[in-house]
Amino acid sequence: MSKVFKFFAASNHRNPSSSDPVRQTLVDETNTQTNGFKTSVFRLLRRFKSRRKIDGGSRTEAEERVYSWLYALAQSEKYIVFEYVRSTERGLSFAEAERRLQENGPNVPVQYTFPSWWHLLWNAFFHPFNIILIVLSALSYIANDGSNGCIMLILVFISVSLRFYQEYNSSKAAMRLSEFVRCPIKVQRCAGRVVQTELLVQVDQRDVVPGDIVVFEPGDLFPGDVRLLTSRNLVVSQSSLTGEFGTTEKTADIREDQSTPLLDLKNICFMGTSVISGSGTGLVVSTGPKTYMSTMFSNIGKQKPPDDFEKGIRSISYVLVCVMLVAATVIVLADFFRSRDISESVLFGISVASALTPQMLPLIVNTSLAKGALAMAKDRCIVKSLTAIRDMGSMDILCMDKTGTLTMNSAMMVNHLDSWGSTKEKVLCFGFLNSYFKTEQKYPLDDAILTYVFTNGYRFEPSKWTKLDEIPFDFTRRRVSVILETDLNAKHKSTHTLNRIVITKGALEEVLRVCSLIEHVDRGEISTFSEEDHQRILNMGEDLSNDGLRVLGVAMKRLDTQSRSTGIYDETVERDMVFLGLISFFDPPKDSAKQALWRLAEKGVKAKVLTGDSLSLAIRICKEVGIRTTHVVTGPDLELLNQDSFHEAVKRSTVLARLTPTQKLRVVQSLQTVGKHVVGFLGDGVNDSLALDAANVGITVDSGASIAKDFADIILLEKDLNVLVAGVERGRLTFANTMKYIKMSVVANVGSILSLLIATVALGSEPLTPRQLLTQNFLYNVGQIAIPWDNMEEDYVKTPQRWSLTGLATFILWNGPVCSLCDVSALLFIWFYYQTYSRQDLILFRSAWFVEGLLMQTLIIHLIRTEKIPFIQEIASWPVICSTVAISAIGITIPYTFIGSVMGFEALPLSYFGFLVVLFIGYFTVGQIVKRVYILVYKTWL
Repeated sequence: MSKVFKFFAASNHRNPSSSDPVRQTLVDETNTQTNGFKTSVFRLLRRFKSRRKIDGGSRTEAEERVYSWLYALAQSEKYIVFEYVRSTERGLSFAEAERRLQENGPNVPVQYTFPSWWHLLWNAFFHPFNIILIVLSALSYIANDGSNGCIMLILVFISVSLRFYQEYNSSKAAMRLSEFVRCPIKVQRCAGRVVQTELLVQVDQRDVVPGDIVVFEPGDLFPGDVRLLTSRNLVVSQSSLTGEFGTTEKTADIREDQSTPLLDLKNICFMGTSVISGSGTGLVVSTGPKTYMSTMFSNIGKQKPPDDFEKGIRSISYVLVCVMLVAATVIVLADFFRSRDISESVLFGISVASALTPQMLPLIVNTSLAKGALAMAKDRCIVKSLTAIRDMGSMDILCMDKTGTLTMNSAMMVNHLDSWGSTKEKVLCFGFLNSYFKTEQKYPLDDAILTYVFTNGYRFEPSKWTKLDEIPFDFTRRRVSVILETDLNAKHKSTHTLNRIVITKGALEEVLRVCSLIEHVDRGEISTFSEEDHQRILNMGEDLSNDGLRVLGVAMKRLDTQSRSTGIYDETVERDMVFLGLISFFDPPKDSAKQALWRLAEKGVKAKVLTGDSLSLAIRICKEVGIRTTHVVTGPDLELLNQDSFHEAVKRSTVLARLTPTQKLRVVQSLQTVGKHVVGFLGDGVNDSLALDAANVGITVDSGASIAKDFADIILLEKDLNVLVAGVERGRLTFANTMKYIKMSVVANVGSILSLLIATVALGSEPLTPRQLLTQNFLYNVGQIAIPWDNMEEDYVKTPQRWSLTGLATFILWNGPVCSLCDVSALLFIWFYYQTYSRQDLILFRSAWFVEGLLMQTLIIHLIRTEKIPFIQEIASWPVICSTVAISAIGITIPYTFIGSVMGFEALPLSYFGFLVVLFIGYFTVGQIVKRVYILVYKTWL
């Protein structure tokens, strides 16, 4: 499998249009040159536009051209194929091959142009939230408030560094696909001006061009899409495209039709697939970006869906900028008309803008994600992308491959049946002897037979048999035979009666092909193998296959002990054999799979199986693990559907079998774009890389293909779906704590700014000085650092959580006024009870307003963090409790200290704290009433 990646190169090339009209119509695309500056400007402008909707139900234009080109060649005679690619039966001349190489460029796939490090750094920096903090920091320095400006720059540095680190690592993983390893290819070329001579030469895979004739043998990789010219017992592995470890027979002497699925075309071999056995020659018809594999992998890096959370953060940033400009402008003007001091008014406006900004958002978000990653590491998961943890909390559909995910990826023997479907020990005995004495090319099915015999207590005494010879398995015969001998009178040394037999085991059709007799095991009779017997056994094998079982046939024949005494046998011994029966096998599901899928379903995550295996086998596995199989579909069926029918089929189906890699990609995209789902994909093969790259959460295992691990967001060190259940819970907890901070911070800040505006207009003076306001905001932000360590109610993690900007706006409109009501109540109490009418009483007012505002913003987390009654029905985690107590104590103490005197505070009367107790009881009461009404109306809280 690792050889597949020899075909990926580091550069990106386009092929000019060919002069051949057929090829130009079917394959070539317009070659456009773009100016680098224009491209950069376009990419910059595109950041402010929504992404193009992906249509999961149709092929791209490039894929349609490749499909049409390959089908046209598969349906054509060989001499016409030479005309299509402008080649001859002798091959290309060296001069023509060099000209085509210059014309088409090196034989490397089209690669996505991955962004440079400085581009990633710019993307990380150019974010509205960072711009807000930088502008405020600059204004703070201008206003001689360097400490606050420094704090904001540090927060920007942390935010940019974390994002750049994550995206740079992701880009490096993707660029590994571009690494190119040189691979020699045997090519037939012709030389000579007058008399042309055919030469067999080795060229580098990069130098292969359309029209070359390649010669291949076992172990070779196809350097491009190839139309077979000659073949001899050719068997090819297409696992790099399908992900399944079976083999495919290919032949040159056939003309295909349009109804055959592309990967099932017998006379076409694809770039990146390999020769298992046999040999032949082929005409290279497509290279580089025109190959099927290239169109498949050219989607890498382009299909990742937009992150709803990041989009929401950007939207919040834009809203905050607008609110900030309006609020700061109004407050600056109101303060200026009062004081006529523009510098003081601007400084106060900057303080107000700073208070409106949730400065700790990057730290809170990334701390929550990092905490989730550490927790998942304890569950033996490697989290490559921190944002994937949050996406797991929103995931509502998990697509998965069958092999190794739901099953143990091993064979288990099920039945040993005679020709009439009855369980017979003799069938097992001869199947066991074949596997026991077989020495070449041991397969898992042989181990399954041996394990079944030994664990079930059978005593077939293989020590009584002597192996004389073996006819090994090959992909042409698809069967293996062993020749054994035993002494029937071993107890009587005076007489020796030898019993020599050949036992054959293999694919049912191939075993039946060499049988002319059939044994009635019950009666011990052997009769002629009739057409009725043949059809009955084939039907029985088909029924077993439809149940998801793999079937092998078993046959035997007694040999003449006088002939071939040397013990050397060949394939001719496999004729006129006696058919005994069938042995069936099953890839058993994991013990943990059913439980894990049930737990995921309880949490609102639906499972869909996307596999390249047969439909019958996929259905059998899904039934075993509890996945509904009412609606199923296959890849060839999907190819025949229009866009709307495709999306509907994907929506309804729980089992999708015989899928190609691009079909898996389209299924994932359909669920995302049409179904509006957050999709996770669990796969471990090369054929899963497209879907892993496109899914919101790509998941693989440590034993998966290297390309799958490169594009996955999460790597499981154990193939256990229960780890994913824990990951979903971690993701929802992370999402919940992040939303706690966002909602609490925005509600508190908006309410505070509204209160400041009211107080400024009412008092005709600044309710807090810029230094006091910034200190209050700083203490409040520090108090929220403990939020990532908060716990969450069990009901919250039972359903997927999605970002909703509309829901956030509604939440602010409902809860923001409650905060302002609390602040205005405090303002009226201080104003009338302590009669702070004069400017001399302004110090007392500011001291009281500072303490009330800090306590209100600190305690709001307890009201918002739960649907229940805070401190009574639900208590926060001890880090949050300790943080609340510590910040509250500091805020209350400051007016009584030397620091408070420097900041312009004075000691508060004890009666004020009695009022605060009453005020906050009223705040929690009103807030709880608003909360219950909100939940009653919108059926949700966080």
